[in-house]
Amino acid sequence: MSSARIAVRLQPRAHRDELVALREGVLVARVSAPALEGRANQALRRLLAEHLRVAPSRITILRGERSREKLIEIDGIDQAELELRLDL
Repeated sequence: MSSARIAVRLQPRAHRDELVALREGVLVARVSAPALEGRANQALRRLLAEHLRVAPSRITILRGERSREKLIEIDGIDQAELELRLDL
């Protein structure tokens, strides 16, 4: 099965959940959840799942669990499909 990876810069405690832009290969995302007890990470997974039309269980944080800078892997789509679905 194919998978895609993308670097994400996450801003917790934002006004709303949104994917902002793709800047220099890094996806900028905002979530309203705080960075406590993994809530911001869960919100990010839900946001990406909704936007990419995949199950949240297919999204894995490979690196940056406790950081704003994260490396995300999405199972079930390839890199070209990821870029197409992001459409930012």
